[in-house]
Formats: sequence, structure tokens, C-alpha cells
Amino acid sequence: MTNSGEQILRTEYSEIMQKSYIDYAMSVIVARALPDVRDGLKPVQRRTLYDMYELGIRYDRPYRKSARIVGDTMGKYHPHGDSSIYGALVVMAQDFKYGLPLVDGHGNFGSIEGDGAAAMRYTEARLQKITQEAYLGDLDKDVVDFVPNFDATEKEPSVLPVRIPNILVNGAEGIAVGMATSIPPHNLGEVIDGVIAYMKNPDITTEEMMQIIPGPDFPTGGIVINKDELLNIYETGSGKIKMRGKVEIESVKGGRERIVITQIPYTMIGANIGKFLNDVYSLVETKKTTDITDISNQSSKEGIRIVIELKKGADAENICNLLYKKTRLEDTFGVNMLAVAQGRPETMGIVKIIRHNVQFQFELATRKYTTLLNKEREKQEVQEGLIKAYDVIDLIIEILRGSKSREQVKKCLVHGETKGIRFKSRSSEKTASMLRFTERQANAILDMRLYRLIGLEIEALIREHDETMYNIEVYERILGSRAQMAKVLMKELKELKKEFSVPRKTVIENAAAAVYEEKAPEVIPVVFMMDRFGYVKSVDTAVYERNKEAADSENRQIISCMSDDRICVFTNTGQMHLLKMTDVPFGKFRDKGIPIDNICNYSSSAEDIISVFRLADLTGRKMLFVTKAAMIKLVEGAEFDVAKRTTAATRLADGDEILCAGIVQQEDTLVMQSEKNYFLRIAAADIPEKKKGAIGVRGMRLSKEERLAGAWILNGENNPVTEVQGKEVVLNRLRIGNRDTKGVKR
Repeated sequence: MTNSGEQILRTEYSEIMQKSYIDYAMSVIVARALPDVRDGLKPVQRRTLYDMYELGIRYDRPYRKSARIVGDTMGKYHPHGDSSIYGALVVMAQDFKYGLPLVDGHGNFGSIEGDGAAAMRYTEARLQKITQEAYLGDLDKDVVDFVPNFDATEKEPSVLPVRIPNILVNGAEGIAVGMATSIPPHNLGEVIDGVIAYMKNPDITTEEMMQIIPGPDFPTGGIVINKDELLNIYETGSGKIKMRGKVEIESVKGGRERIVITQIPYTMIGANIGKFLNDVYSLVETKKTTDITDISNQSSKEGIRIVIELKKGADAENICNLLYKKTRLEDTFGVNMLAVAQGRPETMGIVKIIRHNVQFQFELATRKYTTLLNKEREKQEVQEGLIKAYDVIDLIIEILRGSKSREQVKKCLVHGETKGIRFKSRSSEKTASMLRFTERQANAILDMRLYRLIGLEIEALIREHDETMYNIEVYERILGSRAQMAKVLMKELKELKKEFSVPRKTVIENAAAAVYEEKAPEVIPVVFMMDRFGYVKSVDTAVYERNKEAADSENRQIISCMSDDRICVFTNTGQMHLLKMTDVPFGKFRDKGIPIDNICNYSSSAEDIISVFRLADLTGRKMLFVTKAAMIKLVEGAEFDVAKRTTAATRLADGDEILCAGIVQQEDTLVMQSEKNYFLRIAAADIPEKKKGAIGVRGMRLSKEERLAGAWILNGENNPVTEVQGKEVVLNRLRIGNRDTKGVKR
């Protein structure tokens, strides 16, 4: 026990951590990341809009600085930093992200190409008309509950009285703890029609609903190409929507054509437009296509326009299919219609979302018309009191003149108490004792101005009373019948549709999968070159012949091959890396080329290149491997014709590495030199043939801890010479000895 009477509870640490994390996760889910299914807004969006409403920044009033809105929202309702508030404000003003922007932004609020908005001190904003009318319009009618803000100094609405399914119209994106939401935007007019259809038939199926709401309507337009899959997506609330940009093929002078992209997939908004341009550049650089001559982004405030120029005679349709397959011109929108419903996250299909919204609309309407009815009844009570007072106005004036205080008059009017009041006659006092006005009527009489006694004013009062009685009748009829209330709601929705709906932008259809018929590239003789720094390139054979002397002196590897060949790179670690000539840049003699690391798995920091061969040259021939530990073997060249980009060319013992790797003929010989300058020359025919996975056999007997210093393959064409202690050793003059012997000293 502590001094203050508090008790220390001993519990498992993991239980506290688990409970704390669950509390944190639910806080993020419900109070930050996921929208409420009723108004389709996250807390930061709801608070920002409500603050603008409170500040009076209406659609028909001047813009106000965004910094003022952000600061006020943060100080009163959302103490989580200004960046999240301004970020929400910016997104709600972007017509390329929201199908129905809720904020009217003035200034730089970013662009579809990914440009960020200007700082909040430079931009201004105000509410859109529909936001004011359909999102905030009934807040003064007690339609939603107000809750204390974070420090209990202000009140904020727990939900906004939104009259349309905003969660469908504008969609939603959010990442919570362990879950995420991704709801596509839809067309306002279609969604309103869907709500009306549900009100008429609560048992409507998803299939019937999709006759009215056929699918998403993205602000960027584009084409949804998997129409048949949408039914399952909207039934379950999750799935993948496949989208394509809208492409037009234009003819230009010279008989050429160009591809013009006028609408992009919704997922390409922002930096992905730049990535798309880079992807097209890459297709040209990697020779995936040679038909594209230029690409330019001509987009402006009027809309998207990306132009791809083609060669004369190019197949434009085929190039479009290539763009669909290799770039984000065709993309996927992952749907997960997750929202907070009745205080907990739930994944819902489209009908269930509309059901929640309709229930919310009936709750709002019930509270709204109950409030209006109560106000009309209060007006009725006052009006009836004033009309009744007009008939006895002389008596009331007599009471006023004979009384000493307001309370005395009020008691007389309400309870008929005449004590202490001077009357002109006994009959007046008797009549006064029979008065029975209500408290509210008595206050209204006492507050009444004398001009209300004019005859025309009384007539106006009677007309007001008739109007009040009519309103009471209407409100009681609405509250007394769900069908009548639905009729009123449907009328309001139709008015919103008439004023604010826009034509659909996104086309929905079933499209065949993109099939790109890749033209076989022209196969030509080229020369592969690799310089001492590991940069590789290929040039035309004629270019090489013209620059042969410079090429031979500047490059460590030169191989004549075909443009579709594969090159084998053998390294000291026993690995073989396959390099496709199609990946090697083809160009001019003085082009730098690219690092070999970039186009194969070779790592210049971890291994050294021993030899490089054309794969076709290995077919039908044998590769000889010599290691520093004097292990040797022959491997059939066909074993290196593999699909992998990297394979083990030979097996090595611990601490061993490849010293020499080359192609040998039956009549060739191998010379090995030890660190102590012993030389051994053996016939290639004496070297056993093994598989890649074998270590091999001992080629030369070495003393303890001695290793090979060199190894040479001798054939009729080469006559290598090495130097030992200042003396030349002509290798082809060495006598041929037996394998696994010590050799001769030089």
C-alpha cells in the first residue's frame, strides 16, 4: 500500500503490452486512419470542415488564409501537427483526387503531375457550395451529437450530417494498424440514384444496384477493363480493378502516326507520370522497341496530353499493347472497402454501405424534423397567446398600469393572481382572475411592442399562425410515416443531383488482355569490348576494324560475336555469370558503355574476372579450370548452357580460388608455375573430365603451404614467355611431364 491509499497491482508485463498495443491500434483505426461509413470522413477532414464552418468561411464569402484554418483547427480540435491538417485540406481541394472537391482552393494546391502545394501561408481556401449545403447544412438543427474536444474547452460534432454517401462519391484511402482501406470514387449522380433505389427497395441485390452504379468513376477518367469482375468486388468489398489510360492514335505528316494519351489511370497521379515517361525511355534504351522516336508531356490546365511519336510504318496498336504490359498505362487499383461502422472497422459491399448511409439519413431526418416540430410548437404557443391577448388587450393594459412589478403582472397572466393590482372595476378584476396564459405566452406578451396592436399586424400574426399549424401538420406527417420521410429525402437527393452531378468520366468495359507481338531484333555481327575498369559496350565490326589498334590497347577483353549471343564471365570465386548481348549497349567507339555489374550478377568488389568467352564457342569444346591449390579438371562446354544468370562453374575447396579458366583442345598442353618457381608441363589429354560440381584432381605436387603462381594453356598459335629471376623461360620448350609431379626448377 502506498501513503495515498493506492494499491500496487502485480501483473504479467506481456499482458500490459498486449492491452496497450490493442488500445493504441484501435485509437489509430477509429480516431485517425479510417473514415466513418456515415459521413465518409476521417477525423482530421471532419474537424477541418467544421472549423471552416465555424469560422464562417462560406462559399459566397471571401477566401481565408489556409494557415488561419490550419492553426484554428489544430488549436481547437486536432492537436496532431499542422502538416496532417494542411495535407487533408489540400487533398479535399484537388479535383484530380476527389470526384467532388469539398474545399475551394485559391492558389497553388498542387498538380496532377505530383507538384506539391505551396506553403499554407501562401494559399487560401473556402468551403464549396455543396459542402456547405449537403455536409454542414443542418448542424444548427441538433441532428448530430456534439462531443468535447481534446481539452474539453470546445464541442465538436462526432459526425457531420452529410446527406450523400460521401464514402462512395469521394472514396477513401488510409493505412491503420494491421489494416488499410482503399475505396474508389464514384459518380455523384449514380450514387444518388442508387440511394433512391435502395429506399424504394431495401432488398435490392448487388447485381441490381450495379445496373445503377456500374462501377467507379475516377476523376482522371480512364477505362476500367474488367467489368465482369466488378460484381464480386462490390459484393465482397475487396478485389482488384484493372484500369487503362485513354489512348488516341493520330496521323501526322509523312505517313507517320503518334500515340496520344488523354486520360491516365487514377494510380498514375503524381510522381507516377514522371515514372511512366522514364519507363518509356527505358523501353527504347533496352531495345524493347525501336519504333518510338520521341515522347513529350504536353499536359496543361486543360488536361492530360502525353504524345509518343512513332517511326514511319510502326504498328501503333502493337506499341499500345507494349505500353499496357510494360508501364503503368495499365494498372491495378486494389479495392478494400473498409470503414468504421458503429464504432468498429468492417469491410462492406456497396449495398451494405448504402444501407448504413440510408439508416443515417433517417436518423438525421428524424432529429431534424423533431427539432423543427418542437420549434413550430413553441411558435404556435406564443402565437396563440398573442392572438388571445389581442382580444383582452384593454384588460392587459389595465393590469400593467395597476401593477408594481413584472413578476406581479406575470403571476396574474399565468395564474390569475390579482392581489396588489389596482383595477378600474370589480368586473375587470374578476376577468383578470380567470386569465390562464402559459409561462412562454406571458413572457411574449410582456415583451410585445405596442405596434403589434395595429390591425394589419394582427392579421399577419393570424397568417403566421396558420402557416405554423400547416408546418406542424407536415412535420408530424413526416415523423409519423417512414414512407413519407423517404419521399422527402428522395426529393432532397434529386435536387442535389440536379445541381451538382456531372457526367461520368470513366468508361467501364471488358477488354482483352494486352498482347504485344515482339519483333525479332535484327541479328548482326558485333564486337564485345570490356575495358580495364569493367565498362562494357558493343560496336559494329566495321567500327572495330577502323579503330582496331586503339581498341586492342584500351580494352582487356574483345570478343567478336553476334548481337543475340550470350557471354560467359568466369571469376576467381568459381562462378560463371551469363551476360546477354541484348543488354549490352550498342553504340559508337568512343561511348563509355556501362559497368558490367549493372547487367549481370558480377560484383567487382567481391570477385575478379579470370576469363570471358562467347557461350557458342564453348559448345562441343572443353573448359579447363586450374586453381591456386593446383587442382585441375576439364568440363564439357555444354554444361554452361544454362538459364540461370549465375551458376557455379566449378567447386572449390575452402580458401582456394580459380587461377586460370580457358578452352582447350586435345593436343594442347598446360604449364603450371609454383611460387618456388617449379614448372610442370602436362598434356591436356592427361587431364580428367569432370562435372561442374567436382573439385578436380591434383595437377602439380606442391610443398606445404605453397600455391601456384601462374598457369598457361599452350596451343599451336601462342608461345607465352615468363620471367624468373631476370631470366626468360620459354614455356613451349619445357619438357612434357606427368601430372601430379613436382616439375622442374627454373
